[in-house]
Amino acid sequence: MDDFRISLYSFLLQRFIDKGKILKVKPGNTLFEECERVKNIYLLLEGSLALGRSHRKGKEFTLKILDGEEVLIEYQMFKEAPKYHFHAKAITECKFLQIKKEDFEEFMLGDMRAMSYLTRWLSSRYIKSQLRCQDLMINGKKGGLYSILIRLASRYGIRVNDGILIDLPLTHQELANLTYGTREVIQRMLKELREEEIILYDGQKIIIKDLSYLKRETDCQNCPSEICGVN
Repeated sequence: MDDFRISLYSFLLQRFIDKGKILKVKPGNTLFEECERVKNIYLLLEGSLALGRSHRKGKEFTLKILDGEEVLIEYQMFKEAPKYHFHAKAITECKFLQIKKEDFEEFMLGDMRAMSYLTRWLSSRYIKSQLRCQDLMINGKKGGLYSILIRLASRYGIRVNDGILIDLPLTHQELANLTYGTREVIQRMLKELREEEIILYDGQKIIIKDLSYLKRETDCQNCPSEICGVN
């Protein structure tokens, strides 16, 4: 499990659990929108949500999928009057602890241990973003899909008789949003993987039968679990 994330999350939860406000967001609803002024940070207590951006032509791109015990922080938090560069949309029913921006910043600036946790957390997120960009630039759309499947298996994978079940239902459109592709292209590539018996479906969930194939095709470096993920 991600020690950086848990350290920061647990530290903030302990500090603000009795001072913050509890919010619930239903599936499909947004917690905040792009360009909205940042007034709070959030601790995700329950549920799953997607952080993404919307193109002016209407297409959505999913930057990350987050689930329980996550911290939602706009990276320009300490800047005067920052705005969100992405939106947060609930995939399942979510529960959050809301912490006021001013309270968070005052706490961080006054506690060196808290700042060290934040620095390590930001460092791991930066590395993850760099590696995902690398996968798309070097391996193209197909490698981007394979990389996302590897990362989903690392984060949500459960060993079953046929291979590794990705225990997160995702539509072809949602996979396309994660790989910055189109639903039609993703559909075609998944069909090829099924025909080659690399994957199979269990309802809306994917089972990876041959993870080593995906890793070979993407020159996977077998990064530790705190780096290999979609969060």
